[in-house]
Amino acid sequence: MGENFLLENEVAIKLYHQYAKDLPIIDYHCHLSPKEIYENKKFKNITEAWLYGDHYKWRAMRANGIEEKFITGAASDYEKFLAWAKTVPMSVGNPLYNWTHLELQRFFGIYDLLNEKTAPMIWEKVNQLLNQEDFTVRELIKKSGVEVVCTTDDPVDSLEYHQKLIEEGDFSVSVLPSFRPDKGLEINRDTFTPWVEKLAGASGTAISSYDEFLAALESRVDFFHQLGGRVSDHAIDTMMFAPAEKSEVEVIFEKALSGEKVSLEDEMKYKSYTLVFLGKKYASLGWAMQFHINALRNNNNRMLSELGPDTGYDCMNDDLVARPLVQLLDTLESEKALPKTILYSLNPRDNQTLSSIIGSFQGGGIRGKIQVGTAWWFNDHKDGMLDQMKALANVGLFSPFIGMLTDSRSFLSYTRHEYFRRLICQFVAGWVETGEAPHDMELLGKIVQGISYYNAKEYFQFQETLVRG
Repeated sequence: MGENFLLENEVAIKLYHQYAKDLPIIDYHCHLSPKEIYENKKFKNITEAWLYGDHYKWRAMRANGIEEKFITGAASDYEKFLAWAKTVPMSVGNPLYNWTHLELQRFFGIYDLLNEKTAPMIWEKVNQLLNQEDFTVRELIKKSGVEVVCTTDDPVDSLEYHQKLIEEGDFSVSVLPSFRPDKGLEINRDTFTPWVEKLAGASGTAISSYDEFLAALESRVDFFHQLGGRVSDHAIDTMMFAPAEKSEVEVIFEKALSGEKVSLEDEMKYKSYTLVFLGKKYASLGWAMQFHINALRNNNNRMLSELGPDTGYDCMNDDLVARPLVQLLDTLESEKALPKTILYSLNPRDNQTLSSIIGSFQGGGIRGKIQVGTAWWFNDHKDGMLDQMKALANVGLFSPFIGMLTDSRSFLSYTRHEYFRRLICQFVAGWVETGEAPHDMELLGKIVQGISYYNAKEYFQFQETLVRG
């Protein structure tokens, strides 16, 4: 993993080092904590920074035979770090192996391989650095060259830490909220009616009808917009669509609000009408709408009951995507209210499908208005990223692609952008080697720089939201 890691020819080396390497980062989707950013958290040790909440690592540790007490249990942080150090050498072939060592190199200047022998030394060295003032959360973000961070936020959140960051005004990075209304769409889950009550409290209005519910959602979108929010995000594990009249959905909503379960057809109608309503709102404000599709979550019920969700027991789903997704996008397009939209599927089988779908809805003078998002979750590795790029290049238009995001809970994960940029440079350089693209460094450099940074900057227009010191 030297300076030319993943770069296999001179064109790739030149593209990375001269065009991509030093560009800022726009992290338009992540799960970082705005509270920790505002409070400028200082980590007690590397385990807290690396292993708390990171279900990518937890899955690898379980597969390596590590007992749960050393993963999410009562073991000490040092014992958990040693368990991770034992797992890292066995993770060769998984991107975690590369990400782990990139993070050690870039943040801490450690070029030793992490294993059981080096673990005590690395533990001491990293922890000494983490106790210094230039290794706080904000400093880690700035060291990574980050320009914008979009956190993931529930509509009922107060966004108090986003507001405090604005009022404070001395952090050079824009920390913006993203609107994630999943609990308001999952009408058949036990969380639905309690969430509607929270929405009523957050919006300051009683909710006893569907009209009042929509008005409350709209008011929260406006609130997010005032604080610089320009992105929504939806976890659509199963893509569904059913045309519905508002009068039908009003009855369905009232039934759910009274605590009844609704039929699958009624659930489809409710979700479809509500998503169309939200899509129109996003379009009116110039937002981008993100759909994360085809995840099969919480597969291990025993561990769900012990540890809760988001603990590493999810997988790819294989539901059909094309027809219901096209119906939803077409409904919005027919009313000239289709917002900028980014589509992700957890199943790489859908790469070609999504790449073809977006071509049916481009337009409006917006470059790459509808996007296939970067390889997500189980796909954000070398092969997954390259497969996504190949599908997009073969079926769509590659050059407007808005590139990488972290989708992470870790403040050390920004090296994933470096990993991605190296792959982009090698991918483009490969076309030169095979004679499919000219050896025109000005053209290729512009494409690489666009995908690495400038396309996202143009697409989201975050620079027009809030100005910070």
